Amino acid sequence: MSNKRLDYINWDEYFMGVAMLAAKRSKDPSTQVGACIVSRDNKILSIGYNGFPIGCSDDEFPWEKTDTSPDHNKYLYSTHSELNAILNYRGGSLEGTKLYVTLFPCNECAKAIIQSGIKTLIYDSDKYAGSDSVVASKRMLDAAGVSYHQYQKSGRQITLDL
Repeated sequence: MSNKRLDYINWDEYFMGVAMLAAKRSKDPSTQVGACIVSRDNKILSIGYNGFPIGCSDDEFPWEKTDTSPDHNKYLYSTHSELNAILNYRGGSLEGTKLYVTLFPCNECAKAIIQSGIKTLIYDSDKYAGSDSVVASKRMLDAAGVSYHQYQKSGRQITLDL
């Protein structure tokens, strides 16, 4: 009789890993973001990544981020990973769920997180921490009672041979 493995990944590593893998689906040349929504009993409910809405060709819509022209600015067309994960969910209520995301949500995504009932947010990067958008996001999340904390990396490396 053998004993169980002891070097398996924990839930946070697993779900953040799923979010990181989802980010690899993004075709955005500058920032790839992934999200994973998880139930209270650790079941994956939905996944999302940043990109254009269904039916909007990523060959025809812009990927530029500095041009303010409507024809050349991705921000006018792209959907963030958090919102995609929320919109991709076909189950019912997301009340009390957790969201794992590779980049701290903007203020618009914070609104969707709050309204959908997600109660816990685990994020990897907070590279825009001082921006107006993230400051507003944190203010709303705090006011709505959504807890959030940064993912604590274990240092473990996982290799996937696809």
